[in-house]
Amino acid sequence: MHKLFTDGGSRGNPGHSGIGIVCLNKDNEKVFKFKKYIGINTNNQAEYVALLQGIKTCVKKGIKNLNCFADSELMVKQLNGEYKMKNAGLKPLYRQVKEMKKSFKSITFNHVPRAKNKIADSLVNQALDEYLS
Repeated sequence: MHKLFTDGGSRGNPGHSGIGIVCLNKDNEKVFKFKKYIGINTNNQAEYVALLQGIKTCVKKGIKNLNCFADSELMVKQLNGEYKMKNAGLKPLYRQVKEMKKSFKSITFNHVPRAKNKIADSLVNQALDEYLS
């Protein structure tokens, strides 16, 4: 089972946004990592963009079983059906994630505290620092 850690962040809300992604295999070895500046977005939009980018990369790499970890409790609870999706700006991203789920034998969405998502969080800040400097 592969593990995907994603984070998205904005400086300002909305504001300049970045994403950070790290994928590990079952032995906790890095399969890939990714960071990118994604323009002006809300923090929640950035979280979804990060997850989508990570999932799409996993599909391209042929990964079929995936545990996703993010520090966005809102996003995780929306994807697990605990919260309703009400935000019009997030609905298209939410629908894309739901559609991408079909590409996996198994996929889970798990909330982790920011402290357990340090690498992805650090990549977000690197992407923003590089763009804004």
